[in-house]
Amino acid sequence: MLNLLILLTLPEAVRLQYYNGLKSRFPKLNINIVDHHSKVSPFIEEADVLVTFGPMMAEHVLEQAHHLKWIQALGSGVDGITNRASLKGSVIVTNLHGIHGAPVSEAALMMMMGQARHYKDMVLNQLQGAWVRKAPVGLLKGKTVTIYGVGVISAELAPKCKALGMRVLGISNAVRAVLGFDEIHTRAACETAIAQADFLVLLAPYAEETHHIINAKTFALMKKSSHLINLARGGVVNEDDLLAALNSGQIAGAALDVFAEEPLPPKHPLWSQHNVTVTPHMGGFYDAYVDEALPVIEENLKQFMAGNFSDMINIVKRENEA
Repeated sequence: MLNLLILLTLPEAVRLQYYNGLKSRFPKLNINIVDHHSKVSPFIEEADVLVTFGPMMAEHVLEQAHHLKWIQALGSGVDGITNRASLKGSVIVTNLHGIHGAPVSEAALMMMMGQARHYKDMVLNQLQGAWVRKAPVGLLKGKTVTIYGVGVISAELAPKCKALGMRVLGISNAVRAVLGFDEIHTRAACETAIAQADFLVLLAPYAEETHHIINAKTFALMKKSSHLINLARGGVVNEDDLLAALNSGQIAGAALDVFAEEPLPPKHPLWSQHNVTVTPHMGGFYDAYVDEALPVIEENLKQFMAGNFSDMINIVKRENEA
């Protein structure tokens, strides 16, 4: 019998959606669920398949996974999985690349509008019953957004920004024409694009080469009126440098959905930063997420059980693979 373990630090209702969906399609599949990596024993020891998010993983999970053959990542990013020393080369890794364009692009728009219109201040004023108008609010129209990372999500975000009257610049590995972008700059020559940004939106995947790629040098290039929007991964930003830039007035503010340590510790200074909006890594989640994820997982299970490994959807190519 095939053993599948679901490791999800999400509400029980969400975990059960995955369980019930897979169990109805594959009734003979042995499925176990845990809500934290500390609870994987003894299930992980016999698991053939692991369904999880990279940020919810820990090294000991893979160290105990003696029979593991396949990991289905429930996000597009696979950091936290493929960069772990205990991951065997024989283990197949697949992800959900392609379903995050709509939710993350909308989250980016929400964050930019929230920063421009001082929405955090208005919510705090409401809680205090204070009728305070902080003027003037900013418009997105006429502003420049620089999107760091040009992929599926930015391909949806850029045209939406253009529809609002924004100028859209991109930073990518290579210069190429992409719908909705006015210009694309390479990472090696990104200074001009960063210096022009009213909003610097981070959508780059996290990897060794993008670790702390946004740092003091980046903030020194930015306008004092600009805002950082991070919907990528926390490790992309040097948070100490970010705090220094916020406190010195080097940049006007930030909206952050991802952090170097998650959950963000209660006493972390970013919580109390007056010019920062914090959201709990929810930019990619939406009401139909599981409905769109399940068909991918089900198709992969079908191919995996038939031994058609090369026909599985969204196989992640690892750095050490040719």
